[in-house]
Amino acid sequence: MKIVYRVFLCIGLACVIPAQAQLAVTVSSPKVVGQKAVVELKMTNGFPEKIESARAVCFLLDEQGKMAGQATKWVIGGTKDRAALESKGETTFNFVITSSQPFATTNLTANVSFSRVILNGGKPANVIRDVSVTAQSQH
Repeated sequence: MKIVYRVFLCIGLACVIPAQAQLAVTVSSPKVVGQKAVVELKMTNGFPEKIESARAVCFLLDEQGKMAGQATKWVIGGTKDRAALESKGETTFNFVITSSQPFATTNLTANVSFSRVILNGGKPANVIRDVSVTAQSQH
């Protein structure tokens, strides 16, 4: 009986379906003009409640993987002039990363990660489990 139970337990654990991300983020390729790079984020809220605020960091990497610039911003809410993101809602945010001198290359890659996501009522989300960041496919 114990063996049958263990077999069913192992099968049950193997069949666990991973949860889909509740905040889906698509990152565009950086657009560089002189001393500025703009990275557009397209975000979709899959939570059953609104996202009050979300904070992210964007790293710009050159073709050797060396950091060329970075910025940290509230990409949803966080300030009085930025609204929350309603459930099932979509929004965009443009990360503007400036440099003291023109970027040495225009062949940059953006790496975006989220440090905080706050849901309705101040409840924190698990950024590792609940946020999915993907690069926009190039055509």
